[in-house]
Amino acid sequence: MTITEAPVTATPLDHARAALRARLLADRVLIDLGSPGLYGRTGVFERVYTAVDTAAVRSMADLDSEVLRFPPVEPLAAFERTDYIASFPDLAASISGFTGGDRKHRELLAARERGERWESFLEPADLMLAPAVCHPVYGLVGDTVQQAGRSFDIVGDSFRREPSLDPMRLQAFHMHEFVHIGTPTSAKAHRDGHIAVMRSLLEGFGLDIDVVPANDPFFGRVGKILARNQVEQALKYEFVTPVYGDAGEATAISSANLHEDHFGLSFGIRTEDGEVAHSACLAFGLERITIALFAAHGTDPAAWPSAVRRALTL
Repeated sequence: MTITEAPVTATPLDHARAALRARLLADRVLIDLGSPGLYGRTGVFERVYTAVDTAAVRSMADLDSEVLRFPPVEPLAAFERTDYIASFPDLAASISGFTGGDRKHRELLAARERGERWESFLEPADLMLAPAVCHPVYGLVGDTVQQAGRSFDIVGDSFRREPSLDPMRLQAFHMHEFVHIGTPTSAKAHRDGHIAVMRSLLEGFGLDIDVVPANDPFFGRVGKILARNQVEQALKYEFVTPVYGDAGEATAISSANLHEDHFGLSFGIRTEDGEVAHSACLAFGLERITIALFAAHGTDPAAWPSAVRRALTL
């Protein structure tokens, strides 16, 4: 439930979300920053979050991935090549900055003094908040990748503009993604060959997991067609867990995605045989997994089942 979709009458799911949020705040796992979907994190959260991330990396050790880290912003030109704005305009956010002189600054301050919105005095900075941590890699691999493909270990900040009081739906969050760029066969093998590994890892954390075909939240009427095709072609699988029990549908905490030739075409990447490169991504939602653990086992990790603590090396 986003804050722009507040129901007239609260549902059992609304109550369940509110209860989890209240517990995480009261027990000082998260800190309310005053805007839905934005939280500070305390030491107990960071301890579990780090353990989750470390375990995820161990589970993907066989990939021998190249490690890359990117900032939380990306150039507008690179963002445009992903075509993200065409599919998810409602989730995107740009960065603006002040470029005026003293006179324009005085006008800004006067508007602020009158209690008016002053953001119109800022100019686009040709930077976008990164909605997906893997975006920059496609512009860095060059025109050609070897036939065996290349794999990358990428983790970083993501931002998606969907303010919500559901603690499982954050505006600012982190994904740890293991991306492969190669042939159609190697990309599909990367995705399919690790679904069981990911499921085993998450179940080892004491979470009830189901793996289901899914779709991205494409925007608009055309988006409904894209979403249906994505499900029908089984391009995306989500690892879901019933964070709110019977009150609502299970929540996705990780995913395994086949992009086919989308990024290969957008960035002009080919394999050594001259064919358009395909890509795939294994993605761990680090905050979602961490919060799912608190929801399932309580807010004191010292009291968690010993098997869960061992799986997380806590």
